[in-house]
Amino acid sequence: MNEPRYRPPYPHEFVPEDYYARLEPEDIFSNGAPLEVDLGSGDGSYTLALAEHHRDRNFLAVERLLGRVQKTCRGAKERGLDNLKVLRLESAYTAEWLLPRNSVSRLHLVCPDPWPKAKHHRRRMIQQEFLETVHNLLVPGGIFIFKTDHEEYFEWAEEELAQYPKLEVTPFPADNFDPKSDFQLQWEAEGKSLQVLHCVSV
Repeated sequence: MNEPRYRPPYPHEFVPEDYYARLEPEDIFSNGAPLEVDLGSGDGSYTLALAEHHRDRNFLAVERLLGRVQKTCRGAKERGLDNLKVLRLESAYTAEWLLPRNSVSRLHLVCPDPWPKAKHHRRRMIQQEFLETVHNLLVPGGIFIFKTDHEEYFEWAEEELAQYPKLEVTPFPADNFDPKSDFQLQWEAEGKSLQVLHCVSV
């Protein structure tokens, strides 16, 4: 019988000891710096830019596709970003069951699948249950940033947030460093624009 194959982690890849136990903040980073999480980080360009700009903060990129994880890890190594780690896992599970509560200063959800067909709307991440999970993860006054190019999904998110009083939608700060993800560059090349919701945990 063949033994299971083991792949050693890439540099900057974060591999939890137990995927079924909630993490403590020091399990991810031990320096106590503010933690930002990018759910569904794609090729990592957005998180890499944030981590390079904010070297005084910690960043965890969550992405399930191996090729994208490899690319992000490679980028973090090339740029010497000791403040960035990459977790290969599904975003919703990570948020609900793995990340430590009251530990995230900013949670980014950039260009998630809009599931445009009505019969698939239940698969959208922005639901009341997910917003409760977001609130549980954020520190008091923490920020949730949602971006999408899909107008109907943006309106859906606005309606969901209007029904959830623990996250208050506020104007996106004009001086906030705001890099572009690979998806945003793609959409802009097609003439689309991103819409943003900037929410504060209250």
